[in-house]
Amino acid sequence: MTLSPPRRRLLCAAGFVSNFDRFSIAPMLLLIGSGLGVPLGTAALAASAYTLGYGLAQPFWGMASDRYGRVRVMRLSLAAAALGALSSAVTPDAASLVVVRGLTGACFAAAIAGSLTYVGDTVAPAERQRALSSLMSAFALGTALATVVAGVLAHWVSWRLVFALPGLLAGYLAWALRRLPEPALAPREGGALRTVVRSRWQWYVMGVALLEGGVLLGCFTYLPPALESLGAAPATAGAVAALYGAAAMGGAQVVRRPARRLGPVTLIVVGGAQVTLAYAVAAVHPSLVTLGVSAVLLGGGWAFLHSTVQAWATLLVPRARASGIALFGVALYLGSALGTGLASGAAQQGAFQGLFTVAAILAVPLTALAAYGRRRYGRDGGDDVRGGERTGDGARGGGGTRDRVGTRDEARSGDGCPPRRERSRRAADRRPSDPRTVRPARARRR
Repeated sequence: MTLSPPRRRLLCAAGFVSNFDRFSIAPMLLLIGSGLGVPLGTAALAASAYTLGYGLAQPFWGMASDRYGRVRVMRLSLAAAALGALSSAVTPDAASLVVVRGLTGACFAAAIAGSLTYVGDTVAPAERQRALSSLMSAFALGTALATVVAGVLAHWVSWRLVFALPGLLAGYLAWALRRLPEPALAPREGGALRTVVRSRWQWYVMGVALLEGGVLLGCFTYLPPALESLGAAPATAGAVAALYGAAAMGGAQVVRRPARRLGPVTLIVVGGAQVTLAYAVAAVHPSLVTLGVSAVLLGGGWAFLHSTVQAWATLLVPRARASGIALFGVALYLGSALGTGLASGAAQQGAFQGLFTVAAILAVPLTALAAYGRRRYGRDGGDDVRGGERTGDGARGGGGTRDRVGTRDEARSGDGCPPRRERSRRAADRRPSDPRTVRPARARRR
């Protein structure tokens, strides 16, 4: 099975809608608070509930996807998300909005993880980085448009319309995804979650994702407030957030071309360098220009660093790929929540330069750990030169095995014949073991 352009567009649309719904609330918090008659802190609980539901639901959708199928679970989650988003548009008070947004986030959590898992199931590892870059472009576009469209519609029409739009799109996609073929599920020993937690590399990558979430996502939250502390209008701060999404989208397109030539380790180093430089620039001299440059660099760092680590996560446990990616997502968003919470004290005191300095320092070990681990994973046999996949435990430690696993399509070679190893074995079975058996044939040829 290959990822044709129509299939890729469907997966991109699912991730786009999910990111649009998740990032659209930030520029509307003041308007939501005034519309419902509550302070900003109460309105912000709706955003917190969404993030909490989004992160906690990842393992549930991952295990369901490994058991019942990728497309089936994505369609079910999008249908439920459509109901949640439309309900958000008609909530009468703040309490009901917080509850409904939390449930909506839990439902939308399967869209991006399901898209990534589908790519992992249907695209060979050698081509997976480019396919994931296409998805990352769509996800970044959803992030960039969310802040701009939400700000305009909420100001000139109504914030309720902003919630209704992704609900309508999610309902359509729940119907349109029926055209997406279901990939074969790889056999697994025991439960999906048990299979995942046995992989030592899964834990390592989750640790990297935890640190990445805190540095790249958690600290980025305070870039717009830093601008506002300098006297910039909220609309200007929202435009800076849109720069981040636009840079992530452009970076995802750039990274597609050199992905195979440079290799994952180089991409990680390039992305980590951008993140480090972004926070260093913001720490040295915060201003409208420097913080705008920081937003662009962070978007580029996300495209290079995160997409590569995310592609790595799809290789780890092919037997329970969806559960593995789900736990990767839990670590990423848990790190984001921790980063935001730990930095809140400095942000409340206006110490943004110190906050960005710490983020720049932490970006260095993040880059080093990600690059070292990815290089070691390849040396331990995690990468297959013919485009195959290992179980993720490598050749050493953790009771790892070297058996080849994959989907039904991966078990065959590119020409539709049995794998090369099987063909050679069949040829050996047909080869005569006694030289005398070939003499009559030679005599006939003479």
